[in-house]
Amino acid sequence: MPLDDLDEQIVAHLIRDARASYAEIGTGVGLSAPAVKRRVDRLRGTGVIKGFTARIDPHALGWTTEALVEVYCEPRTTPAALLKCLERHPEVVRAETVTGKADAVVRLLAADVRHLETVLERIRLESVVRETHSTVVLSRLLERPGNG
Repeated sequence: MPLDDLDEQIVAHLIRDARASYAEIGTGVGLSAPAVKRRVDRLRGTGVIKGFTARIDPHALGWTTEALVEVYCEPRTTPAALLKCLERHPEVVRAETVTGKADAVVRLLAADVRHLETVLERIRLESVVRETHSTVVLSRLLERPGNG
């Protein structure tokens, strides 16, 4: 669905602050609160807005170790089968299928290296996983809200 300029402005406001009221957004884009609500409802109905969520600082939860893991699957593993297995591991916070040698790239968060090792062992025991290659993140250089 193509977005007009007002829709794009509303989406930008929601990316910055999903808890902003319709009135606050309306003030920023030059619409009434009911007009903003109608547009947000339409954007949700068409799937442009998939939902609202809280972004949690993993360090506040004690999960300070992060890794990017290339996952190599058994032949003929479907993305749905891989998703089903990865959903069983709460430490997996993001996963994408990719081109190249790996079948998927997974972002893991763990309390420490020992916890990370345990998670990797659990993932490797999944029947659809042939092998993994891990890279531990030292520092995050850039993270933009709304991209993912």
